[in-house]
Amino acid sequence: MDAPDLSPILETREITKRFGGLVAVNGLSLGITRGEIRGLIGPNGSGKTTTVNILSGLHRLDGGEIHLDGERVDRLRPHEIAARGVARTFQIPKLFGNMTVIENVLLPGFAERARAHSRPLALIRERARRLLDFVSMDRHRHALAKQLSGGQAMLVQIARALMIHPLRLVLMDEPFAGVHPTIREVIMEAILRMNREEQVTFLVVSHEMTEVRRLCPRVSVMHDGRLIAEGPLAQVANDAVVLEAYLGK
Repeated sequence: MDAPDLSPILETREITKRFGGLVAVNGLSLGITRGEIRGLIGPNGSGKTTTVNILSGLHRLDGGEIHLDGERVDRLRPHEIAARGVARTFQIPKLFGNMTVIENVLLPGFAERARAHSRPLALIRERARRLLDFVSMDRHRHALAKQLSGGQAMLVQIARALMIHPLRLVLMDEPFAGVHPTIREVIMEAILRMNREEQVTFLVVSHEMTEVRRLCPRVSVMHDGRLIAEGPLAQVANDAVVLEAYLGK
């Protein structure tokens, strides 16, 4: 039996992002192992969402480097990073409201066809239906996206992210925030199944410690734009520096 591949799929090397006089991310170095579900946690304002925006190409770095499978990608635009197998979701789902659910999910497949014609359209459509079924939304496929609840929109956004092909890494920003417990279960099961069945790597930003504990064998903790701890949640939750970051002195 082959040994698991423990090489990093994603590395950030001393990345820094400033907004005027505010240093939102300050010399952050992370290594995400291939096939991992990593949690990214920390108090409000610690730089987690900015980090996801940097990794997905929405923000340009002021310093440092990002490497995906050994290739430097921090100079690439969002669509170029997506074409390399990196998907992302937003805390507030961003769907095209006047398009149907299935049309929203098909968009990455159509972009792929326009770029490379790598898969037949029939396979793309089949994949979209399977992923909608995967997140329990196939019965709503002909509904307009603007008719969905917030939780339903999150599920559709996740299905659309999983349409990236070939999919290597999914960046999820607060996928459990404000959604019904039943939808949380669907999201967690989708993450676990995609990780198990297709070896997709996930970086999950969340304040929901119950879900993080179930999903993430390892978490990285940010505070004031810096990495302050890493390890199993049970270990870092008792770290004095982490407690101070969350609770104050």
